[in-house]
Amino acid sequence: MAHLIHTTIEGERWDLISWRYYRDVRQVPQLIAANPHAPNAPVLPSGLRLRVPLISRASVTQALPPWRRGDA
Repeated sequence: MAHLIHTTIEGERWDLISWRYYRDVRQVPQLIAANPHAPNAPVLPSGLRLRVPLISRASVTQALPPWRRGDA
């Protein structure tokens, strides 16, 4: 699967990374699964290189309720 590399900064969290790349914090489990070397901790250490899987926009928006998709 294609991915980007993200290097963490001091105080960064999984949910912030998920929001930055996907605009959806529900993608945190996917980020954690793609990075078995990373600690599953509330705050990540700085300088950690993480894989950020590229996912289709459709897979993100289909998981949203209709009123959030913009098709309602």
